[in-house]
Amino acid sequence: MRVAIAGIVHETNTYCKQPTFANEFYQLRGKRMLETRGQESDVGGAIDTCERLGIEPVPLLYAAAQPSGTIESATYDAFKQEILDGLVSNGDIDGVMLCLHGAGVVEGIQDLEGDLARAVRVQMGEAVPVVASFDLHGNITQDMADALDGVFACHHYPHIDLHERAAEAVALIQRMLEENFRPVTHVSSAPMLIPFATTFIGAGKAKLAQILLAEEEQGVIDVSWFHGFPYTDIVHVGTSVAVTTEGDREQARRIGETLVEGLWADRETFRARSLSADEAVVEARREAEKTTRPVIIHETSDNCGGGAPGDGTHLLRAMLEAKLDNACFGFLVDPEVAGLCHEAGVGARLTVSLGGKYDDLHGAPLELTGYVKSLHDGRVTMRAMFKGSPLNLGPMARLVVDGMDVIVASRRSQTFDIEPFLAVGIDVMKYDYVALKSSAHFRAGFQELAGAIVTADPPGLTTLKLEVFPREHAPGPLWPVD
Repeated sequence: MRVAIAGIVHETNTYCKQPTFANEFYQLRGKRMLETRGQESDVGGAIDTCERLGIEPVPLLYAAAQPSGTIESATYDAFKQEILDGLVSNGDIDGVMLCLHGAGVVEGIQDLEGDLARAVRVQMGEAVPVVASFDLHGNITQDMADALDGVFACHHYPHIDLHERAAEAVALIQRMLEENFRPVTHVSSAPMLIPFATTFIGAGKAKLAQILLAEEEQGVIDVSWFHGFPYTDIVHVGTSVAVTTEGDREQARRIGETLVEGLWADRETFRARSLSADEAVVEARREAEKTTRPVIIHETSDNCGGGAPGDGTHLLRAMLEAKLDNACFGFLVDPEVAGLCHEAGVGARLTVSLGGKYDDLHGAPLELTGYVKSLHDGRVTMRAMFKGSPLNLGPMARLVVDGMDVIVASRRSQTFDIEPFLAVGIDVMKYDYVALKSSAHFRAGFQELAGAIVTADPPGLTTLKLEVFPREHAPGPLWPVD
């Protein structure tokens, strides 16, 4: 049995001012995809499962980029054609496994995943199983689901189970071929925009437990709750549940509609609490009095994992003005300042204009003088979410500014775990305050370490205040905006 593995992964924030081009995608082809063995990622999970089940993996192309603006049409067309050509040139293919996101938007195409799935289906015909794994922040369509034989979104946010969901998708291909049956998937949707809601605690955790109970019903293959991605202006934005069954469409519809009704009934449990940077610092100080462990302050509104630039200065400015003792910030994206630090070298003192270079929304640049404590090449290995996967943050520097440790990186990323801190010699457990830019993925690496977690939500492209984003393409009223 031979299964082709391919994917285009992008979470598109249509409010970003610049489009996304091919050179911004991390691209793996052919045998290089096999090097993801053992990594807790979607493509790694697919490769591992093929080999465990005695299936020959046929790796084609895996292209993934940091969340950013709408994808240039020529970029998508080239990736898509490469995948289709690979399906033709690699001999007999018994099944296709697609690693996708669910919130991809291309110039002229609002549903990247639907367009790609349909093209693969046309290429392979109706008899060949085609399945896909997804990020739960997908805005998905029935059109996309109809082109696939199975829809498998990760259950958790942080996404600690992408590899497991990819494994289930590959296993379905084998089962379909051995048992000769055809699954169906029904998508039920609600007019809800869920602000980033972790499944580790609170409403997200409780609702996920309820939803997963539906998988226990006989004949159900998978139930996937798509929270949706609210930072995009498209027709099908919203929250959905995709139910895949062994062929009973009415069963899939019944379960999906029931679960979506429950989400709608409980929508107020997902309403976000938004604190300014100054308010978050005040709350962090109160929390620090109650614990001996670090208080984590996460700047959710400048989350590179949702398309924000990562160079926002609102939270760092508030922390410096409040003169927080024993605090560190990891990290702010500014390749210019990181380069200046590397040129100056460890031990140098220099005055820089830090951050605030992308736009005015995320805060003005900080004019400050700092001491270069340490430098790093920015190549780390992830240890919580995507465990074992490489991450390249570009040249990094640790600046000491008014007694506060500030990490500056060169490449966009949110902070997933403690690796960026360790890289420049910071043990976060020795600090009272640890600040970072992320909405929820950081919890996989920090929740067990934290004495408290405080959310800062100053202006930014991933603010919890969803009402600030104009909606030209939404099909109707959306909670909590309307």
